[in-house]
Amino acid sequence: MPIVVNLDVMLARRKMRSRELAERIGITEQNLSLLKSGKVRGVRFETLAAICKALDCQPGDLLEFRDEAPSDGAA
Repeated sequence: MPIVVNLDVMLARRKMRSRELAERIGITEQNLSLLKSGKVRGVRFETLAAICKALDCQPGDLLEFRDEAPSDGAA
């Protein structure tokens, strides 16, 4: 999938554990783990906003687009 979740990076920068974040935003650790691993099909804006508030960051700090299309070397 071309969308990469960098939640683990932000947790490390904020010196926060997944358990603490899950408690602060009101979701289970299991659901947070699925989000961190990118194994979800979507995330509610409400959840994303809660994560951003708890980690004092922007959505772009958590989500990244990586084009997986192979490059053919043409410019």
